[in-house]
Amino acid sequence: MKDWLKSHGFTQKDLANELGVKSSRTSEIILKIKELYKKGGMFNIAKNLIKIEQKWLKNIKNDYQETKQAPPYNQLDIDSLVNQINLDTSE
Repeated sequence: MKDWLKSHGFTQKDLANELGVKSSRTSEIILKIKELYKKGGMFNIAKNLIKIEQKWLKNIKNDYQETKQAPPYNQLDIDSLVNQINLDTSE
């Protein structure tokens, strides 16, 4: 579990928050996992962890896209930039 968290850059506290556990202690997370097991076996545990992982990956992808996208330039921006360069170099 810790390797899975580390591979995504998250902590036990992040997992505890996603699972709705108040404490990030390993014993509390295990209790929640056992509860999920009682409600639907390994399939239920896997389903919940996959949901959490998909949410994290979606958030990482969205954050990356927001920081990666540069504002688009249009012709007016370029003309204004060229004019400013001309003014600066003529002085």
